[in-house]
Amino acid sequence: MFHNSTIVLLEITAAISIGLIAYFKWNLTHWQRLGIPTLNPTIPFGDSKKLFYGHYSLGEQFQQFYRYFRSKGHRHGGAYLGVKPYYIPIDLDIIKHILLTDFDHFTTRGLYMDEKNDPLSANLFCLKDQKWKDMRTQFTPTLTSGKMKMMFDILVEVSEEFKSTIDEYATSGEVFEAKDVSGRFSTDVIGSIAFGIKCSCLKNRESPFWKYAQRVFNDTPLERIIVLTHHALPHKLLRLIKYKVTKPDVEKFFMDTVRNIVAHREKNKIYRNDFMQSLLKLKNAEKVTEQITDESEKLSQQPLTLAQIATQVFSFLVGGLETTSSTMTCALYELALNPKIQNELRNEINSVVFQHDNELTYAGVMEMKFMDKVLCETLRKYPSIPVIPRRCTKDYKIPQTDIILKKGTNVFIPLLGLHYDDEYYPDPEVFDPERFSEENKKTRPPLTWLAFGDGPRVCIGSRFGMLQAKMALMILLKHYKISVNKKTSFPIKFDKHVVTTSVQDGVWLNVEKLN
Repeated sequence: MFHNSTIVLLEITAAISIGLIAYFKWNLTHWQRLGIPTLNPTIPFGDSKKLFYGHYSLGEQFQQFYRYFRSKGHRHGGAYLGVKPYYIPIDLDIIKHILLTDFDHFTTRGLYMDEKNDPLSANLFCLKDQKWKDMRTQFTPTLTSGKMKMMFDILVEVSEEFKSTIDEYATSGEVFEAKDVSGRFSTDVIGSIAFGIKCSCLKNRESPFWKYAQRVFNDTPLERIIVLTHHALPHKLLRLIKYKVTKPDVEKFFMDTVRNIVAHREKNKIYRNDFMQSLLKLKNAEKVTEQITDESEKLSQQPLTLAQIATQVFSFLVGGLETTSSTMTCALYELALNPKIQNELRNEINSVVFQHDNELTYAGVMEMKFMDKVLCETLRKYPSIPVIPRRCTKDYKIPQTDIILKKGTNVFIPLLGLHYDDEYYPDPEVFDPERFSEENKKTRPPLTWLAFGDGPRVCIGSRFGMLQAKMALMILLKHYKISVNKKTSFPIKFDKHVVTTSVQDGVWLNVEKLN
């Protein structure tokens, strides 16, 4: 009896194994069957073994795919993350159709979310279809240039604390780690403008807000494996097992924080020119408009729930903290390595501030053209999100082909591939802000710089992120000279285990106070 049971069990196991192998093999011929150029996928990693082993980051892996298909003269290609197929457009015309011309076929990013079991995952970045359209319509007026101008005084206040922190390093002669200071600055800005509270992360590394902000991005080795694996699994399966993107302790902290803030403001009738105030207006079904807004869209009158408020301020943190602090870090690194560029930017800052009666003003920040070039070149070399995800929402015929991408097909546009393509950017490893002069921009085809994406799903917070980075650079370079300390690795290394561009071993800088 025991012998027979063992044989049956072995037969069942063998049948399941054979079935799985057959399923994987069939999946891994997806691109071949469609007639799209592909690579040499293997079970279980597909084409992404180096990604799963931590030898490549996600951006680097898809940059390699881009280079391979580009070198073969292909307009597009298909690769596999595990057994999950990803379409990779190479030709700029196809990219234009996906992001702009035929956007109605690619309206979602295809990222996992579960509004019921993981409310903080249902943010504007991940929402799809009508819910995304409604939310985007509601939030567009909250981040216009007019709103940025109204929030500017808050940003100046936090920037002064940033100056005090740098001054301590300059006075003591200590080196400072750019990512740490940039991260704490960004957290204080987001805490003040999005949540409406003073976090004091620059002054206090033990701040609970800083602790949980870091917890959002800092995963244990097991969590990193789970995060990477979930990208290769069907969303239906993830929802079935009630997978949560948000860590439970992080969810509790930020939900409780928002609940307390909303209750305190409404009870005490507190008004403040910040993002939270705009959300409270939406909660009470008020229109978020003022005379200085430069965009006008019909607003949905559906009031926001407390959970939706928490979700959107949390997405402000997730979308703005790591990306902006990484951009600031990489900009400081390049400026420290290139004293001539640093001096040119400092001269522009001093000139603009002088023209505005030695005051930091919103108008002054907007006038700094060389600052724009520096940040655009930083984002070319170090795009915060190195791939642009899209998902095909209805069957789509690829331009100039007879190939049909089926509904549900995942698309990754490889930014590192585009941004380091020497046809568009000669000597791409060289940091050269003049690539973004008006004259030089005209020599390049459109859509060769996509740091914030493009089309209807372009990053809604791009202006705020740029404003925040500009303010930090203004404050620092006006008063201090920076250089790279020997503790900094050269070239800098990036964390292979996270989706965003995140410096791994830190950027250590010397800082010297100017007279």
